Amino acid sequence: MIPPSPLDDPETAAHAWRRYWRLMRWMFAGTTFVVILALVGIYSQIGMVSVHFYIATALGISFAMLLMAALMGLVFLSSGTGHDESIIDPLEDEDPAD
Repeated sequence: MIPPSPLDDPETAAHAWRRYWRLMRWMFAGTTFVVILALVGIYSQIGMVSVHFYIATALGISFAMLLMAALMGLVFLSSGTGHDESIIDPLEDEDPAD
């Protein structure tokens, strides 16, 4: 039988998701700061080039940072709530030396 996950409890799940979205809001603010800093740095070094270059740079940095934050946030959510410990490990009895 599959053991229950702590995320099955609505109160625990709501608390975990509030933490996750708070983390994402902070990461969005940090990403915005980094994008502005990068665009200002590029403009000061290179000057004005195509506006498409700046749009692509902003989107690339934003996508990469927010995707990383979202995935790591889900890892923290899963680990922090005890959801990771509620699995059935079929390899639990095996010797790691084999």
